[in-house]
Amino acid sequence: MPRLKDLADQELYRVDKEVALGQLQPLFGQSVDLGLIPEQWDQLVRVAASLKNRVAPAHVVLQRLTNASPSDRVAKALTSLGRIVKTIFILRYLQEDKIRRRVQLQLNRGESRHDLAKWLFFANRGEFRTGDYEEIMNKASCLSLLSNAVLVWNTIEMAQIVERLRSSGEEIESTDLAKISPMAFHHIIPNGTYNFQAK
Repeated sequence: MPRLKDLADQELYRVDKEVALGQLQPLFGQSVDLGLIPEQWDQLVRVAASLKNRVAPAHVVLQRLTNASPSDRVAKALTSLGRIVKTIFILRYLQEDKIRRRVQLQLNRGESRHDLAKWLFFANRGEFRTGDYEEIMNKASCLSLLSNAVLVWNTIEMAQIVERLRSSGEEIESTDLAKISPMAFHHIIPNGTYNFQAK
């Protein structure tokens, strides 16, 4: 459920040139070559299986497709399929309020995760100031570990609070709980000293 940047500038693609689209006609530019997709279906399935099973890294597949010659029919078929999927998604996004809410919710969660990481990675204002790949990966791994520790701690604390409230007679709906997030971080002191004792 991506949020597409510059939605107004996105191009929509026609599946059938012969179908009259009425008032929507100006929104659609080129049409896609549907015949390529069934023709190259086996190859497309192989690409998808390679990505899903991690046989080939995504960047290698993408690089191969980017560097493909204009006559490469697999790359053309994948482009056509991608244009169809993207067009359908944009039309559904514009039509269905539920999808727009889901996209916004995911965006908010992603932003919350980034805010948490920035809060924890307070030194150098959250910037990696080295070109050493190994050092960057070490810092990124530590940041991920800290972020996950905050999420686990928040989740446990929130569950205990909900349990206490429910046992005291408060009525808390599960649908309301689905709207809260364990991404809160202002109670975390990023540059403090923590002592951990086994209970």
